[in-house]
Amino acid sequence: MKDRLPVIDVRALVERSAHAIEAGRRIHDACVTHGFFYIEGHGVSRELQGRLEHASRRFFALGDATKGEIAMLRGGRAWRGYFAVGAELTSGRPDLKEGIYFGAELAPDHPRVRAGIPLHGRNLFPGAVPELRDCVLGYMRAMTELGHALARGLALGLGLDEDYFQKRYTADPLTLFRIFNYPAGRSGADDAAWGVGEHTDYGFLTILKQDTSGGLQVRSSHGWIDAPPIPDAFVCNIGDMLDRMTGGLYRSTPHRVRNVGRDDRLSFPFFFDPNWDARVAPIAGPTPSAGHAERWDGADIHEPFAVTYGEYVLQKVSKVFPHLTADVLT
Repeated sequence: MKDRLPVIDVRALVERSAHAIEAGRRIHDACVTHGFFYIEGHGVSRELQGRLEHASRRFFALGDATKGEIAMLRGGRAWRGYFAVGAELTSGRPDLKEGIYFGAELAPDHPRVRAGIPLHGRNLFPGAVPELRDCVLGYMRAMTELGHALARGLALGLGLDEDYFQKRYTADPLTLFRIFNYPAGRSGADDAAWGVGEHTDYGFLTILKQDTSGGLQVRSSHGWIDAPPIPDAFVCNIGDMLDRMTGGLYRSTPHRVRNVGRDDRLSFPFFFDPNWDARVAPIAGPTPSAGHAERWDGADIHEPFAVTYGEYVLQKVSKVFPHLTADVLT
């Protein structure tokens, strides 16, 4: 059915088996049609996922003062830590969610940390929930490996060598991870009650773990469709950068979230992006140009720009936390 997102078994990509090309073809079809798809056979430990979810619920159940001990303002230029409900903006509107920002764990003597490059450094972890540290770092390692496998699938689906993206952009990827909590009882019937309003992701590839609450919706050619949780499956979607690289062949699709349940809703998006210093270019050769659909926000993501991927990311995140941009990144 056109109104249901495809479910793709990616075991062949993870294991680099002979069926990897077929998985790549299925990913290609999903990226052209929806820009979203589920993945199964990803190999990420269920036990690790369960521990991560349990530790996250423990953290969000803490009082505001305790959660504030790892507030983002304490994270400095690394752009890590906790933000409260309403502190993050989507399309200029406060979101009805709270969360924690994480990234690759880098020591103070790492060259990029010593150079003061934003979004690089150590994470902030809560002393009140010490187990969260190992869960987050273990999960990020597993998701980075999965990101490499899916990048191989994207390349194969485009008729490219499987290491096309790895050689040019993702050998040392920019990896960012968020844990979001959508408190119960905050949603209503109007547009302002969305936990996250209509938006697209700005990067390369997003891999999302949901809890069992539901509430994610994706815009299709037939209107908004639900993307409910499937046990032990992740939701994947491409971002504006991959849409741009493929000349609009792959769709960076608008989506939104509302907590429709009686309990708090947890969400775990992992972002697998090009290297900070990469200069991203359109894919030549096998990728035909497609018509660029008009976006809800009027933006042209295909407009030429001459910046590195890191500079591009900073332009995007500065709109999410404008007060932090002034206090931390200047």
